[in-house]
Amino acid sequence: MTSLPETMTAWQVVDPGPLADDPLRRAELPVPAPAHDEVLVEVEACAVCRTDLHVAEGDLPPHRSPVVPGHQIVGRVVARGADASTYRPGDRVGVAWLRHTDNTCAYCLRGNENLCPDSRYTGWDADGGYAQYAAAPEAYVYPLPADRDARELAPLLCAGIIGYRALLRADLPPGGRLGIYGFGASAHLISQVAMAQGATVHVMTRSLAAQRLALELGAASAGGAQDRPPEKLDAAILFAPVGTLVPVALAALDRGGTLSVAGIHLTDIPALNYEKHLFEERTLRSVTANTRADGRAFLAAALANPPLVHRQEYPLDEAGQALADLSGDRVDGVAVLIP
Repeated sequence: MTSLPETMTAWQVVDPGPLADDPLRRAELPVPAPAHDEVLVEVEACAVCRTDLHVAEGDLPPHRSPVVPGHQIVGRVVARGADASTYRPGDRVGVAWLRHTDNTCAYCLRGNENLCPDSRYTGWDADGGYAQYAAAPEAYVYPLPADRDARELAPLLCAGIIGYRALLRADLPPGGRLGIYGFGASAHLISQVAMAQGATVHVMTRSLAAQRLALELGAASAGGAQDRPPEKLDAAILFAPVGTLVPVALAALDRGGTLSVAGIHLTDIPALNYEKHLFEERTLRSVTANTRADGRAFLAAALANPPLVHRQEYPLDEAGQALADLSGDRVDGVAVLIP
């Protein structure tokens, strides 16, 4: 095996704040040494998530400072710790958001490891994929096929997995009517999953380009974020981190409908009117991270029937520009960094 370099190029969040203040700083860092239970991955692609933006701008309080963001990593194993035996050097793997749970708490034991109080996350609690190399616990790493394009696979690791859990939490009935609010990386993937399952999808988003993309992908309608869909919804998913859309989406639900909120961060929700927004057994649910079972189920489905990944590619040197474009709604689909 070729010897590894001593240093690598990476981007760190040093002082979280507005993007105008350059919270993302380029750095030359030592190539990480994998811990006893970790694998070291040479990054082939890392998709950009709105959570990365929340980490950079401080919407999510820092868990580690400085930290290398990025948690949708595809790459090849180049080294492993003494107790890591599942993957071998050369294997293609994916590193996602969830990277640690205690496996002993009541939540883990009942299958809800996403609620573990000791959960930790890639690109927030530990350095992530805005770099040439990243280390991760092998028990939380996903095997990926060697013959697929890394740029196509990377968005599946959060946009896909979290969107999949959000779809499960929305309790969409077979052949149901699904509303999607916001149409970025996760939404454009999960809309395709829902349509493949027979759902009618209506998209509400402020971006005209995103509306056009939604229609190209097969949505039955696409309108503004505040618009009422052309029919009542059986379920809805809020991907936009905009709390004022919660009552809008709830009001669009039919009796017994469910709204799931997919983001880790949401601006304040206005006061709800019980009769208008919640009566007739409408349900509001949050989505908190994902379980590894979610990841395995989604990746199996997505690899068997690959969704169209509409992406914009950026070299690693332009990580700051990728975040700025995401913040400014200039990314249609998903941004992907290529080292």
